[in-house]
Amino acid sequence: MPASIAYIACMQYTLRNVPASVDSLLRRRARQEGKSLNEAAIEALVRGLGLAGAPTKRRDISDIAGSWHADKATDDALEEQRSVDRDLWK
Repeated sequence: MPASIAYIACMQYTLRNVPASVDSLLRRRARQEGKSLNEAAIEALVRGLGLAGAPTKRRDISDIAGSWHADKATDDALEEQRSVDRDLWK
C-alpha cells in the first residue's frame, strides 16, 4: 500500500482544549464499555456527526415535565433535609 493511502486510511488527530466535562464523560464511557479512550472518542464523533446508521435521537423532558405528584412522606423528608442544625455550624 502506498504511504499516502496508508496515511489517509489511518488519519490521526490531535485535539487541544478538550473541556474537562467532555474528557470526564469520554473516559467514563470508555471504562464502562471496556474500550480505549480512542475508541470511545471516535464512536462519540461518529454518533455526533450522525454517521452511525440512523441519526442520533435527541430527547427533551417535556413528556415528564409537570408530572410531579404531591406526596406527604416525600415532602416531609425533603423538608427535614432543608433544616440546618445550628450547633453543627458554629
